[in-house]
Amino acid sequence: MNDSQQSLPVLSARGLHREFLLANGQPLEVLRGVDLDIHEAEMVAIVGLSGVGKSTLLHCLGLLDTPSSGQIIYRDDEQVFQSPGLSEAQRCALRNRFIGFVFQFFHLLNDLDVLENVMLPAIVGSSKSQWRKTRHDVEAYARSLLESVGLQGREHQAPGTLSGGERQRVAIARALINRPLLLLCDEPTGNLDSHTSNKLHTLLRELHEQLGTSILVVTHDPDLADRADRRLAMIDGRFEAELNPLG
Repeated sequence: MNDSQQSLPVLSARGLHREFLLANGQPLEVLRGVDLDIHEAEMVAIVGLSGVGKSTLLHCLGLLDTPSSGQIIYRDDEQVFQSPGLSEAQRCALRNRFIGFVFQFFHLLNDLDVLENVMLPAIVGSSKSQWRKTRHDVEAYARSLLESVGLQGREHQAPGTLSGGERQRVAIARALINRPLLLLCDEPTGNLDSHTSNKLHTLLRELHEQLGTSILVVTHDPDLADRADRRLAMIDGRFEAELNPLG
């Protein structure tokens, strides 16, 4: 066990349940008591068949959805946050500062160029006065992230002129702009061909090692899962096994 695994986790989930009501009024239980710890600078992959609750779990952990019951604790160097118990303003601030998101579909804004898309979370998370003070540094960091993902020189292109793999690289840079402690990736290569997917797998691992950001990735791709420090198998809304990394 390495030093990061001995420290307190940056995220702890205990007893997470999530139910949805069907059209006939019957409950559908998607998460059934999930426990999970993500440690500093750790990469964890969640694998499992479609419909077992992987994306629902990620949405709950990312504060995009609310569990029906259970507790999630977020820790940074200075504070501890616990959900439930957060106001909507606190949820939004924590989501913007603590968590970065990468989805299967890139969700880039076509009215903004590549550089503006990367900077968007920093813009949204700043007041006008803060943005005036920090814009230069944010833009410099956004350019360095684009260089890290191999897109230097593309800063002022429209997202629609890029390939799918390039757009996902922009989305990864955008997710990292606020220096989050945790990066949540939901099938980040699910919409890409195998060659492009392999490049993205290598990039995610390289960024993980360079930046020390904790990564939780949901994937059907065995190659991406095998690059993680831990692989967790989800079946019917709960973790059934921890799989040993290959290699």
